[in-house]
Amino acid sequence: MPATGSGRTLAPIRSDDRLCGSEEVKPMKAVVVGAGLAGLSAARELQRAGAEVVVLEARGRVGGRVEGGEIEGHPIELGGTWIGEGHSRMHGLVGELGLETFRTWNDEGKMLVRLGGRRVLLDGGKGAVPRLNPVALADLAQGMARFGRLARGVDAARPWTHPKARLLDGQTFETWIRRNLRTPSGRAYFRIAAEAVFSADAGDLSLLHALFYAVSNTDLETLLAVDRGAQQDRVAGGSVLVAERLAAGLDVRLSAPVTEITQDDAGVTVATRAGEVFAADRVVVALPPVLAGRLRYDPPLPAWRDQLTQKLPAGTVVKTFASYPAPFWREQGLNGQVAADIGPVKVTFDVSPPGGGIGVLLGFVEGGEARRWQRLPEEERRRTVIDSFVRFFGPRAARPTAYVEKDWSAEEYTRGCYGAHFAPGVWTGYGDALRPPVGRVHWAGTEYAVEWNGYMEGAVRSGTATAREIVEQQQGSPAGRP
Repeated sequence: MPATGSGRTLAPIRSDDRLCGSEEVKPMKAVVVGAGLAGLSAARELQRAGAEVVVLEARGRVGGRVEGGEIEGHPIELGGTWIGEGHSRMHGLVGELGLETFRTWNDEGKMLVRLGGRRVLLDGGKGAVPRLNPVALADLAQGMARFGRLARGVDAARPWTHPKARLLDGQTFETWIRRNLRTPSGRAYFRIAAEAVFSADAGDLSLLHALFYAVSNTDLETLLAVDRGAQQDRVAGGSVLVAERLAAGLDVRLSAPVTEITQDDAGVTVATRAGEVFAADRVVVALPPVLAGRLRYDPPLPAWRDQLTQKLPAGTVVKTFASYPAPFWREQGLNGQVAADIGPVKVTFDVSPPGGGIGVLLGFVEGGEARRWQRLPEEERRRTVIDSFVRFFGPRAARPTAYVEKDWSAEEYTRGCYGAHFAPGVWTGYGDALRPPVGRVHWAGTEYAVEWNGYMEGAVRSGTATAREIVEQQQGSPAGRP
């Protein structure tokens, strides 16, 4: 196949034709764009099915939105961190790849909740509620019950088919909060949940999307919980080890940002910024929608698919870390977790190394709070984060031995985290265009997952499902998505 652009070098995937009886059978060739967990999982599944696969990654590392870092010589997760109860694919990979998990520090101490200027402590068990005044407590309880009933009626595979989809998708999550929560504390709790779960404000996303996300991840309580929840376990040494070990058996080309995808009846070619062109039968675009929409496609994507990527912005989140000689908050009977209605840090976790040595606090700056905070000078950003830690844990938090921050919206090849969120009207207007392939172009990523959407688990499930879809289509059988 000739090169498809001036100055480009054709770099087809290496072929190793094999014989089946008397007929020469050429293995399917596939290109995977993106070496995050979804892309690596898709490539691994395709390779297991006998395909020749090359993975093109723009960054100089694998992992995508999963990235490892260090603070005082101890590993920290700059990106995706937790494996929850029910995250069976990730737990399976951890064991298969020779890794181990450990529990998030949670049971030995209380969680701190600050709402409306009041400081209350909360047990670490799933389903625990803050000890608010009786009116606020009753308001929060009825709000959680109403939200749960609505969510259970949404089909996570096809949210737009709900009988009241247009009504649910025609309002923001913030609108629902205002209409259904009567107390300032009840409303604040749901707004904090929106920021913590979506790294967006409640007014940024539709109610239908909030409901879909909850049912995709079992329920809202699971999304917020450590005990039997989505934040239950961590990978010893960091979650990035999963990506690195997955990549070890694959043909991954780093520092190879893709710019263009061309397809016709004969196949597909994928061009990189450096001018290489890879020829294949199928391509998996395992990028966040906001980045997938920035590639050039020839022929262009159908209007409805292109419009969809324009309407799926990523959330805004900064992860901040401060280390101390010891996790002193545990001496105060606290587990290091905070949920507060005053920022810039509103949610924290104890992410100290399991073997001891130092104490590490993780603070999230999210949504609108992050959009304001990230414009501050570096020293002021650091000061406001440490001030938040002092407000939560006292004066000993004022003297960290090290400080690290990671702004995911500033990353060229991410542009935000944790995932994309759907504004009002997007699910009902474009939802049916989200997962189907466009010709030879297939999609994978945590945003495409039916179960555990937004988590590492969802990324692995989506990548595996997309690979199986490709194999089934190549074999001429109806494709299905488990």
